[in-house]
Amino acid sequence: MFIEENIPSFLINYLNNQYSSEDVEKILEGYSKERKVTFRVNTLKSNISNIEKVLEENNIKYEKVKWSKEAFILSNAKEESIENLDIYKNGEIYLQSLSSMLPPIILSPKENTDILDMTAAPGGKTTQIAALTNNKSHITACEMNNVRIEKLKYNVQKQGATCVYIMQKDSRQIDDFFSFDQILLDAPCSGSGTLNIYDKNLGKYFTEKLIEKSTKSQYSLLKKAIKILKKGQEMVYSTCSILSAENEEIISKVMKEAKIEIVPIKFDGIETLQILPTKIKGTLCVCPNELYEGFFIAKIKKL
Repeated sequence: MFIEENIPSFLINYLNNQYSSEDVEKILEGYSKERKVTFRVNTLKSNISNIEKVLEENNIKYEKVKWSKEAFILSNAKEESIENLDIYKNGEIYLQSLSSMLPPIILSPKENTDILDMTAAPGGKTTQIAALTNNKSHITACEMNNVRIEKLKYNVQKQGATCVYIMQKDSRQIDDFFSFDQILLDAPCSGSGTLNIYDKNLGKYFTEKLIEKSTKSQYSLLKKAIKILKKGQEMVYSTCSILSAENEEIISKVMKEAKIEIVPIKFDGIETLQILPTKIKGTLCVCPNELYEGFFIAKIKKL
């Protein structure tokens, strides 16, 4: 099978150990699909009807999703053609995968609260949280990498997210004196949900060592998040990985050491997603396909 030939054998083993043969088949098929271009309307600068008008004027066909009025799927346009439109240049829309729009929606950020985005670059989710709260929350966006923080600054400014304070710091080093009402931890991961199986260099960068490195940082980041989350408040943990080693196993480990509980994920339109089984009830794992990247999301409450 061509798809399997292009995927590292250790990943096939991981998938076979975790999922049924039917689910593995779905995942492999999902890897082979070319995803449609998707974007989010930036309600800080525009509105849905204005964007629909521009798309129609440019003969760009679009579909919507049930779980977000702001999310658009394009059926006859490439990213390059969208990047030539003024609505893109002006920051009225933000090119973003559907899966990565889910964590901020599940976080359900509130106005007049202190929100931490622990690994914020390039800023898609940060600016989405700003839009969801109408720029009326206080968002601290952390990024430790010099190059990535410049991209974060650029996107925050372009999207008009004036409620965002950018901090160049490893969020694991944030002083325990600080505390937050809500936290988004979109943890660095292996990217096992977003693999390009046609990339000849896949085996060079997607390795078992990468998974091992990712799990160490995921564990320390989640521990820190729980520490600085206010008691009785909620956070979201997400990754673009479909491996339980980076998801349920990390959460289970932290659950043994901290007083937390899983808040079951519910939202209108969840039934439209192609999902994979998870080892923790109430968490969500989206299967990669032509619309979605493989993505894991958990909502956690500090007791």
